[in-house]
This record gives sequence, structure tokens and C-alpha cells, in this order.
Amino acid sequence: QVQLVESGGGSVQAGGSLRLSCEASGYTYYNGYCLGWFRQAPGKEREGVAGIDSVGKTIYPDSVKGRFTISRDNAKNTLYLQMDTLEPEDTAMYYCAARWTGARCTGPRSGQDQYYYWGQGTQVTVSS
Repeated sequence: QVQLVESGGGSVQAGGSLRLSCEASGYTYYNGYCLGWFRQAPGKEREGVAGIDSVGKTIYPDSVKGRFTISRDNAKNTLYLQMDTLEPEDTAMYYCAARWTGARCTGPRSGQDQYYYWGQGTQVTVSS
């Protein structure tokens, strides 16, 4: 069974930092996957905040560029999201996602419809 489990969420004041982790299990070729982080705030649609492909190329929306950093440790089957200079607008449930089509994934993906496996989410709350 393919499974993604997020951790590292919590409450922090504006300007602070958090590091999210997403541990994968049940994968036989984890280093070939594209991986991503998404978030959803109450009353808003889910949006992508970072993507990384199998060779380490990354993509970010302007809203988090320069503040968030996505990375992966294939030896540990773990995806990370380092979030710095957090703002109250970053408050949301954060989800990790994975894409596998049978071939090595090249080119990071930003759309949620391009991912097939999802975690349950971890809550991030930023207070002003």
C-alpha cells in the first residue's frame, strides 16, 4: 500500500519557521517520483506551494518563493518543506503528494490534478 504521512506542523508566530516532513512507504521506486506540497485554508481551494522532480528541479508560486524550500532525501523516502519568514496568510492544512506514471518523472509539477497519491495533512497556524 502506497502511503504518505506528514508531520512537523504546529503553531508559530509570524516571522518564524517550520519544517514539514512527509514519509513515504509502499513505494518501489521512490526516487523516480515527482513530489509536491499543497495547502488548503478554510474556505479556499487547495493550492500548490512547491514541487520537485526526480532530479531535484523545483518549482514555487510567487507567494512563497524565497521563503519556502522543498527538498527530498531518497535514501529515507522522505520529502521536506522548510518554511521561513512565515506569515498569517500561510495558515492552512498542508498536504504532500506524489506522482508516478511508470517512468522517471522529469519536470516539477504544480497542479494538484497531476498528483495521484496524497497524505492526510498537517496543520500549520501562523499568528500575527
